[in-house]
Amino acid sequence: MKQIGNLANICGRRQDTLLQVLNGRVSVHVGHGPGRATLSADWNDDKKIGDFIMELNHGRFREENMDNDLKSA
Repeated sequence: MKQIGNLANICGRRQDTLLQVLNGRVSVHVGHGPGRATLSADWNDDKKIGDFIMELNHGRFREENMDNDLKSA
């Protein structure tokens, strides 16, 4: 539950990311259109949410990667 605030901070700074909290689940939608990826976990699963944060900041969903995907589309 501690990581959900960090996730909200990251998602709030990006235009290609939508954060949704509903029915005890947190979902992060990354990208645009039919190629949009969705990451989902229980709202209090700090380990999994921490993994989402790593992917958004340093992994396959970091902004530089997403910008390149949009340019090549």
